[in-house]
Amino acid sequence: MNNKMYDLGNNRSIIRELFEFSKLQKEKLGSDNVFDFSIGNPSVPPHKKVTEILTSLLTNGDPCYIHGYTSAPGDIEVRENIAKDLNQRFKTSYNYNNIYMTCGAAASLCIVFKALTEDSSNEIIAIAPYFTEYKVFVETQGAKFKVVPANLDTFDINFVELEKMITCNTKGIIINSPNNPSGVIYNAESIKKLSMILKAKEAEYNHPIYIICDEPYREIAYDGIIVPHIPNYYNNTILCYSYSKSLSLPGERIGYVLVPNSATDHEIIYKACLGAGRGLGYVCAPSLFQYLIKEAVGLTSNISLYKENRDLIYTGLTTLGYECIYPDGAFYLFFKSPSGDSYEFMERAKKHNVIVVPSDPFGVKGYLRLAYCVKKDTIINSLPAFAKIIKEYE
Repeated sequence: MNNKMYDLGNNRSIIRELFEFSKLQKEKLGSDNVFDFSIGNPSVPPHKKVTEILTSLLTNGDPCYIHGYTSAPGDIEVRENIAKDLNQRFKTSYNYNNIYMTCGAAASLCIVFKALTEDSSNEIIAIAPYFTEYKVFVETQGAKFKVVPANLDTFDINFVELEKMITCNTKGIIINSPNNPSGVIYNAESIKKLSMILKAKEAEYNHPIYIICDEPYREIAYDGIIVPHIPNYYNNTILCYSYSKSLSLPGERIGYVLVPNSATDHEIIYKACLGAGRGLGYVCAPSLFQYLIKEAVGLTSNISLYKENRDLIYTGLTTLGYECIYPDGAFYLFFKSPSGDSYEFMERAKKHNVIVVPSDPFGVKGYLRLAYCVKKDTIINSLPAFAKIIKEYE
């Protein structure tokens, strides 16, 4: 038996543990009496055209075609439509040969990590706070996972520490913007600065260092803030995307890897991704949902509702005295534990049937992540409980 795999199966992510705990509490107390902010499960339904497209495919399509295998990288027309949409939005020149359809962003990331790294001497760097599963994804592919400490003033990239951490063994830097868990968006100036550092390090070590973009929240940005398309700023970029959040399809597991022609050895990298997908057992992404994306590319669910929730929970908690990081995107709020201990706050909040995730697994101590992709009533009805919790610290 592989003991490492046993440990991963026996000790699930803290997010999933809390999600399961909340389900048990709801069975005991009723769903309206438990305020579950644990998991990033979209609370906004998919765009209405999603149902129309799926109904048409299932009613009028050839079942053997709809449910059959596509080519391993994905259906060519699907990939071409995605490329056209990206070209229109970001003034790029992608085509279907740049895109590899995958089972969501998690599969995309695992494929890219496997494609770029060979053994435990190869390093992948994440910037705290980071999505908890990055460590699992990287180490399971056999590489070394390193973390840049958080910039606690702004939660932007900690450039000083990042520059120190890059070595001759560094293969890639994970950039997640809008960020899970902080909701911070790295602006164009930050991406330019990152690009300058990486170009200098590439010259120093005489090999490419790739930015690996994890972008499931790309469309969920507020107040007119633009999320930079990183390949337009840095050539050696590989982009991992999922429709889980933008189209509210987390359970359907559909996304893609984008390897731009501008990336060094792009053809080799793309084929290495195909090989990684093959080795990991990804024959092709779900066919039905590939064909959905072909017709639905460019659509999003009504993500403006998340902004309403953002404003409601941010105003509500800061008014009560909580110290919160203002989220520019995604659907998470990062707030500070009054005691400085995230696990202590988590357990205290549980007693009030409030479920929030401690920050330590995200690479930062003393904060909590709150997923506000919930019904508005959940936020409103939770505020008295949050008031009782912070009063206990007084």
